[in-house]
Amino acid sequence: MIKKHLFHMKAKYLQYSNQFNFNIKGGHLRSYKILKPKVLHCRYRKKVFPYYYYTQYKRRRNEKKNEKYKDNDKFKEIVVLLKTLDSVTESEKNSNPYPKLIIPSRIFNEDILINEFDLLTISVMDLLVKYVYPSINSYCKANIILYMKKENDENIIKPLSKTAFPLTTDDGEVLPKFNITNHVNCLLLQLIDFYDDFLITGISINVYFEHNIKQPIPIVDYKSRLEGIYECYYEKSHDDDEKVDVKNLKPKSLRSTKKVYSTHITTLNKYKKTSLKPFMVADTETLLIEDIHVPYAIGVLKVYPGDVPLVENIDSFFSEDYNKEMFPKFEDRSEKMMFDFIFRIKTIARRNKKYKMDIIYFHNLGRFDGLFLIKHLSLHHQDLKIKALIRNYTIYEIAVYSKKRLLFRFRDSLHLLPNDLQSLAKNLCPEYGSKGSVDFSKVTLETISSMKETLISYMKQDIRLLGGIMLKFQNFYFLAYQADILDKLTTPSHALSLFRSWFYNDKKHYIHIPDENTDNYIRRGYYGGHTDAYLPYGKDLYYYDVNSLYPYIMREYPMPGGKPVWHSDFEKMDLDEIFGFIEAYIECPESIKKPFLPYKDPKTGTLIFPTGTFIGVYYSEELKFARQIGYKIIPLNGYIFEKMESPFIGYVNDLFESRSKAKLEGNDSLSFIYKLLMNSLYGRFGINPESTKT
Repeated sequence: MIKKHLFHMKAKYLQYSNQFNFNIKGGHLRSYKILKPKVLHCRYRKKVFPYYYYTQYKRRRNEKKNEKYKDNDKFKEIVVLLKTLDSVTESEKNSNPYPKLIIPSRIFNEDILINEFDLLTISVMDLLVKYVYPSINSYCKANIILYMKKENDENIIKPLSKTAFPLTTDDGEVLPKFNITNHVNCLLLQLIDFYDDFLITGISINVYFEHNIKQPIPIVDYKSRLEGIYECYYEKSHDDDEKVDVKNLKPKSLRSTKKVYSTHITTLNKYKKTSLKPFMVADTETLLIEDIHVPYAIGVLKVYPGDVPLVENIDSFFSEDYNKEMFPKFEDRSEKMMFDFIFRIKTIARRNKKYKMDIIYFHNLGRFDGLFLIKHLSLHHQDLKIKALIRNYTIYEIAVYSKKRLLFRFRDSLHLLPNDLQSLAKNLCPEYGSKGSVDFSKVTLETISSMKETLISYMKQDIRLLGGIMLKFQNFYFLAYQADILDKLTTPSHALSLFRSWFYNDKKHYIHIPDENTDNYIRRGYYGGHTDAYLPYGKDLYYYDVNSLYPYIMREYPMPGGKPVWHSDFEKMDLDEIFGFIEAYIECPESIKKPFLPYKDPKTGTLIFPTGTFIGVYYSEELKFARQIGYKIIPLNGYIFEKMESPFIGYVNDLFESRSKAKLEGNDSLSFIYKLLMNSLYGRFGINPESTKT
């Protein structure tokens, strides 16, 4: 009855009536009753088994089922870690900005310590298991980014490695998850020495693929998630030949020579800062020698958020304080003064590295102070590397590096606050007094030593005013929009960022970014204002001013939206059916004394407002108005847009109401800033791409 090929057993003796004891080879002594076989159905085949065989079969089946979870303690630990991870996760998303890039990310609802390696490692691997591994169809590599912060300090973004590490072999075969987990853990361990007092607020992973990702990305259920995480901690093979050291794998280059541009303006996430960065302000005074400006005084002031800029805190340098025997020429003393100034800036930036005090503002750096700085740095600081951002012959920023490490940056405050220092001080910080005055006709090489006190006081007052102006602007902007003015170079940049973050919805309003051909065509219809002055002098004249003219137009009138459609022939279309930018044949009667439509000579670039016949590119609504006042218009070709409700309504309304409220409260400073932001946005949409080339 009992098959010998299944179990080798030997009956020792019978005891009692219906019972026997036997020894199972390789097992232990057990006692079984001899019963009639039970009819049991196997999962895979029907067969009659005695009860004993069924228990053995069931045991083997359970062992096979749990074979992958051999380390039950580790499995239980993983389950606990996943529950902890889910409890500290505030939000989780997976974005796919490009066909070859996915960015899974997780934000924590409570700060995670940098030394919680197990939790951080499983957080990274969980994102890979849920969003990345199901998408792998070719070679891919990943770069992990941590969002960290200190107590009472701003957030910082820290990539775990300088380069991305591979998740697959070069031919697309997935590397063992166990090896990837070990590599991630090693990367996290490296942070403890430098960031032990930082807290982790979030994690994201940039994953780059060689080929386009198949859509949609599969959804991973909890069971598959659990199995995937277990594979990250269970080493399937102990063969040294099959082990992979991810650290030593060189990532494959996936760069393409073809640039990818966004097709429309996108909405930005609101980034709310919790603290502001300190900065420096500086100024130079120069003497004209043989029609060349040579600095004779320079000073710098450290400005901390919440503090009051004080004159006594200004570090000043004066050329005539240097030994004339060592530096007999005035130019040599000037260079020595500039050298000491740069050394002082380097010292301040190094000592305040914790606060990232590395930005120094000059008022009119772009066309004055920056010229001396670039010349001096180039000639006398060969160990430093200079990167100057220059557009339209104007300096925006001078970044100074030691090898690849950024030391400090000179910037122009005039690009943030486009007005003279006296007017800005009157609007933003009248409590600091007004700009001083010096009769510069009396300042000569022979008199500067005797005029030192007057000249240094004048310079220090300018520096103090600039510090107070920038501090007020920084504080107002932070209170209103939780952003720092130090994050952008110009006010139009701030205005665009503010619009995209707080007021723009790219789902509701689609603002297309034209390609080069479309841009060149439309730009032919971008002429500028009508500012002719035929009579340069007059008496009893009337002056008209329209309050917030451009913001009013931005709010009240529809805008061209959607993707433009090219039409090569408008012969069968009426002007009233067209909304967009079109090339047209124009005929202006001699009877129109003040012509409305401009014309730019293609050879000389001269702008005129002629009568007679000509061809040009114009906005359709301008042509419709011109037709009303007597022009004859024949549309030829052009780009047709959708007539879209203005996307600027919320932006203009909010700033206009805020400005009106500030004026009622007598807060001229805040009113000035709101006006500046309100009038700085429209020009950003007409910026010439050629002017952005440096």
